[in-house]
Amino acid sequence: MGLLDFLTGNKTDKINDFTSRGAIIIDVRTKEEFRQGAIPGSKNIPLQTINSQINAIKKLNKPIIVCCASGMRSGNAASILNSNGIETINGGGWSSLRHKL
Repeated sequence: MGLLDFLTGNKTDKINDFTSRGAIIIDVRTKEEFRQGAIPGSKNIPLQTINSQINAIKKLNKPIIVCCASGMRSGNAASILNSNGIETINGGGWSSLRHKL
């Protein structure tokens, strides 16, 4: 276990926990990026529009895994969603997240 795993917990374990509880994957990349490849079944809500979608996301009543290209935008999205009372984890880049599912 590396230092980051120790400090933040094992991300794969958290992802597995979220998926076992029916998590919804939200990809916060642009629509153009999303069209070029995405995790099957994921929803595309670009980071620029995430604030306007808070109520709709809350109505899903599920934990949320956010992803993007590298993990930076999804980190911002996770902070926004968590601060609005939505249980969210940053899944990082969509390509690496796909392999953890």
